[in-house]
Amino acid sequence: MVLVTGAASGLGRAGARHLAAAGHRVFGGDLEDTSVPGVTGLRMDVTEPSSVGAAVDEVVRSAGRFDALVNSAGFGIAGAVEDTSLEEARAQFEVNFFGVLGASRAALPVMRRQGHGRIIAISSIGGQVPLPFQALYSASKFAVEGLMEALSEEVRTFGIDIVLIEPADFRTGFTRARRVVAGAGSDSAYDAAFTRALGVIEKDERTGSDPELIGPLLERIVAARHPRLRYSTGSAVERLTLGLRRVLPSRAFVPLIERHYGVRR
Repeated sequence: MVLVTGAASGLGRAGARHLAAAGHRVFGGDLEDTSVPGVTGLRMDVTEPSSVGAAVDEVVRSAGRFDALVNSAGFGIAGAVEDTSLEEARAQFEVNFFGVLGASRAALPVMRRQGHGRIIAISSIGGQVPLPFQALYSASKFAVEGLMEALSEEVRTFGIDIVLIEPADFRTGFTRARRVVAGAGSDSAYDAAFTRALGVIEKDERTGSDPELIGPLLERIVAARHPRLRYSTGSAVERLTLGLRRVLPSRAFVPLIERHYGVRR
């Protein structure tokens, strides 16, 4: 039994659909109707603890067990840090970080009593590689990475596995749903650089990988006897970038990112 948050669109929808087709009993939590064949839809707002708790209770009541949670709910904001209000930053963290924290906390007591379970968080390559003009999005994913890695150390003795998936660019509705901060625009000192960077970001996403790639990876992780802590997915070039981030010093790596996004010329 698997509960997928953010199942109405994007990677969450693709993953839920694949898992259901592969024979898993899947519940899809979202604010919107999931309408995915084979997936039981649940209204779930990851920013509301009562909504999260009710969804977890319904899963346990209906299925009698809770094998895996896939934290996929999330969105992105774009803009310079200086142009981003604290309210906009908090909204980004409320979904991307606290949504993962809340759903995971709700699932943990059930999994601990069972003596087994698997919590999977859809992070991002941006949780390892800081992205200019997506600093708050990257920060939220960096926070998820730290949370999940520390959590894995706490719950391993209870038979609970923690897994991070770090997708690169995928062709999903994430691009259309991105929110540009209110302080961006022609009055901003960052306007020219931001416009160039956002153009590159959106082009990379629109020409990114097929979201259907996430399904087989999720299936493999759910079925694995001993899953790894981290998995990356996306194009070979993007995964190479992630590898370079881990081995190159910042003075060599950061200029590569700046040039790619048009920040450094």
